[in-house]
Amino acid sequence: MRPRSEPGFPAGASRSWTLARHPARWLFRAWFPLTLEGTERTPSGPVVVAANHFSHLDPVIIGIAIDRPIRYLAVDELYGNSQFFDGLTLWLGAIPMSRTRAPLGALRLALAELAEGGTVGLFPEGVRVWRWGEIAPRRGAAWLAARAGVPLLPVAITGSDEAMGRGTRRISRRPMHAAVLDPILPDDFPPGRERPGSMTEEWARRIDGAIRARYEA
Repeated sequence: MRPRSEPGFPAGASRSWTLARHPARWLFRAWFPLTLEGTERTPSGPVVVAANHFSHLDPVIIGIAIDRPIRYLAVDELYGNSQFFDGLTLWLGAIPMSRTRAPLGALRLALAELAEGGTVGLFPEGVRVWRWGEIAPRRGAAWLAARAGVPLLPVAITGSDEAMGRGTRRISRRPMHAAVLDPILPDDFPPGRERPGSMTEEWARRIDGAIRARYEA
């Protein structure tokens, strides 16, 4: 299956997401359990969603938390290992992007998606991490939000590292939590080349505060 090269969530995937979202929400909240916080903070309209990244479960958790279909920017090195994974993620509208070359095509498509009112998701750390803070976040999510003039929505995830963290393919029954934080608005930061960097620093500060508050509770 080839990547979808135009804005919009694929029709079949959109219908499937609509049918599956409530059972998925019930299953995750009952089985792990998954708790949610701040879901009312999700803005209407186009938005860039940026979360910390512990687990393959994180995209599902984010979709449950903000309750809308998301087109994720996914590094191309994820592809080629599993036909099922490749087909599923591309069917769901994932936008592959190069880690080694300037991903101009992927960024243009992400901007077009936002211009059409869609939602784009990224993990600023770039990879699943063993622990929060081990990798400095990249500026891509903030750059997209600033360029498109849309909110950057931080989502802090805890517990998914214990449920299915890096280094394992087994899913364990562990409590997980997703906190949707206040949107970061580009206009709150001075214009210019430093805006994405400042927004990324603010994203990291908010994620760090939410993760610390959760583990220290």
